[in-house]
Amino acid sequence: MYKGQSLTVIIPCLNEEQGIERILRAMPEFVDEVIVVDNASTDRTSEVAAALGAKVIREDVRGYGRAYKRGFLVATKDLIVTLDGDQSYPVDALSYLLEAFLHLNVDFLNASRFPVRDPRAMSRRSRFGNLVLALAMSMLYFRWVRDSQSGMWVFRRAILKDMKLESDGMAFSEEIKIEAIRNPAVRFGEISILYSSRLGESKLNPWRDGIQNLWFLVRKRFLR
Repeated sequence: MYKGQSLTVIIPCLNEEQGIERILRAMPEFVDEVIVVDNASTDRTSEVAAALGAKVIREDVRGYGRAYKRGFLVATKDLIVTLDGDQSYPVDALSYLLEAFLHLNVDFLNASRFPVRDPRAMSRRSRFGNLVLALAMSMLYFRWVRDSQSGMWVFRRAILKDMKLESDGMAFSEEIKIEAIRNPAVRFGEISILYSSRLGESKLNPWRDGIQNLWFLVRKRFLR
């Protein structure tokens, strides 16, 4: 519980036994519920997470969005915080994010990775790709979002009922933000965080995922 708000943290994982251990050991005591969605891992992610007190949910169909939608179904608290299982997002900044969420009086707070302070955390190619996607999303949906691909958010669980979340893949990260900014009843905010280099092997394919995400932005805007 944080200042009267109960809190669920959801972490999708695919072979993240190293990162998930460090994240869960650093999880603040005010977090009421931690849900680790094991997205068909072949390592000890589930065992490590369960041993450290997380509620482990298995989603055997792989996909970033698929894992999150599975986690949302079992979340029970007032607020949901998300982060990746590779330790690239700062679990020790949860109180900072929650303070910003409450101070700004928003319903959805996006944690922007920019400016990237750790040069090892993101390549120049990835920074350029993220900029292109952020500009495309901002122009298509008439709202400036600095980091359309961030995987760390704080939002009220109650707003999920009004969201139409279709993507099962990496485009889910931009889709949930689109659904938030499209809804006039949802107050949207953004704040910068310290983004770090990941633990373990990256699952991203920059060119494939970037092109798919760009096409998703266009398709969702004009064809749905």
